[in-house]
Amino acid sequence: MSPTDTPQPGVSYIMPVLNEVDHIEAAVLSLTDQDYPGDIEVVLALGPSVDGTNAVIDELVRADPRIVRIENELGSTPGGLNAAIRASTHPIVVRVDAHSVLPRDYTRIAVETLVRTGADNVGGIMRAEGTTPFERAVATAYGARAGLGGTPHHVGGVEGPSETAYLGVFQRHRLLEVGLFDENIKRGQDWELNRRLRSTGGTVWFTPHLVVTYRPRSNLRALIRQFVATGLWRGELARRFFRANSLRYFVPPLMVIGVTLGLVVGIAGLALLGSGAGWLAFALVVPGVYVLFVAAATVPVVRAQGVRSALWYLIVLPCIHFAWGSGFVLGFLKLTKNITAHTGR
Repeated sequence: MSPTDTPQPGVSYIMPVLNEVDHIEAAVLSLTDQDYPGDIEVVLALGPSVDGTNAVIDELVRADPRIVRIENELGSTPGGLNAAIRASTHPIVVRVDAHSVLPRDYTRIAVETLVRTGADNVGGIMRAEGTTPFERAVATAYGARAGLGGTPHHVGGVEGPSETAYLGVFQRHRLLEVGLFDENIKRGQDWELNRRLRSTGGTVWFTPHLVVTYRPRSNLRALIRQFVATGLWRGELARRFFRANSLRYFVPPLMVIGVTLGLVVGIAGLALLGSGAGWLAFALVVPGVYVLFVAAATVPVVRAQGVRSALWYLIVLPCIHFAWGSGFVLGFLKLTKNITAHTGR
């Protein structure tokens, strides 16, 4: 990396895009509006969108020569990322999501951090923001310890080496050295790539000074689909690389198993009252505790977001927990017929 008093290295933004007509323009314009003083290019890997996304991108390409569109022949997220990386030309690669909006100083801070730390990958905080009561409830769950577990890239933390990073700002040569993203992993491919970077002597670095705005799913069906797929792939990765996974990944599936067994056994106990097996009804304590947990987690949402968002939160939080946890169990035990079909879209 060059000293800070020499010209800044060029940056390539890479983004796989599929059916993102509502978000793509804001995401791309946040890249071309960066205050970074070096050269930039935006490489968009386009899947077979059917909602008008590609027409919006064509307008952006015509308006700014720094924006390049390529075809994502595989149509998957890792396939699009790899195609964009291969088509990129600069030594720094910035992964961007079509649901994300970068603050103007994002690239400048990220490159400065790469130079200062010598890391292979730098990431920061995913700050979810919604506009409707439902989206605000989802955004609150993303940023709450009761929601996604309170990992640094959701709630913040101390700067330093990390297991993984949200999105990622990479040194391009290291991506090539470790073989890019695994195209057979449809979700969680960032975690798996960071695992390879670390296992080959590299460093993944978290800094709370990088904050990315993320737009959550806009309806319950899309949210559940997203988290079932995420859970499936997390379970798959936990089975493949068991020792590389922290214990926090196993909390949601254990919760799902505990609450489900508690309901089944407890209801059976109620049916057997008076037969000597009625004590089984005490198993209902487990789902009862979970209900109290969700209710307690919702109280701050009433104060911060209002009643409508809080009512959605009562639904959103269990949906996230059970979709992710159930998916994890299915993925870990290889109980899904075709896991590659689950992409979360």
